Amino acid sequence: MVSAAGDRVSVLVLARDVPYGATITERDLQVVDVSVDPALDALPASRLNDVVGQVAAVGLTEGALLPERALTTQAPPGDGQLLVGIAVPSGRMPASPLAAGDSVLVVETPPNASDPVVGPPNALRATVVAVAEPDLNGMTVVDVTVSSGDGPALAALAATGRVAVVLQPRGGVE
Repeated sequence: MVSAAGDRVSVLVLARDVPYGATITERDLQVVDVSVDPALDALPASRLNDVVGQVAAVGLTEGALLPERALTTQAPPGDGQLLVGIAVPSGRMPASPLAAGDSVLVVETPPNASDPVVGPPNALRATVVAVAEPDLNGMTVVDVTVSSGDGPALAALAATGRVAVVLQPRGGVE
C-alpha cells in the first residue's frame, strides 16, 4: 500500500473557475502530480492539447480534478435546445447572483395590479448561460437554454415582461 501511494501521475486540475458554456483555455488548467485512485475520472496531463478549446458542460471549480464528463465540444445551445434571452426586473429574481450553469424555473407572473394566478403558475425549466449587468431601470437580461419545444413559448412569455426566475438547488459535477 505504501509503495502504491508513492505512484504519482500527472493530471489536469482547474487553475480557476470556468463557468458552464465557457471555452476552456490553457490558462484555465494546470498540471499536478497526484496519487489517483483508478476509479476517479481524472484526465491525464497528456490530454492538455485535446482539452483546450472544448466547452465546459458544467460549472468547473478551481482546484478540482478535470473529469472527462465535464467537457463537451458544443457551446450552448446544444442539440435539442434553444437559447432565449429574458429581461427580468430585480424584484423577480433572486438577490443571490445567478451564474452560468444554474438550473432555474422561469415562472409566468400575473399582469401588474391583478390578482394572483389561481392554481399553479406556468413554469419552464431552463439553464442559465449568461447574465448581463442590470440596466439603469433594474432590468437584467438572462440568457437561458430550454428544450426546443419550450423555446417559442418562453420567448413569447418573455416578450410580455411577465416572468420571474426561481433558482433551483445548486449542484456540482455528478
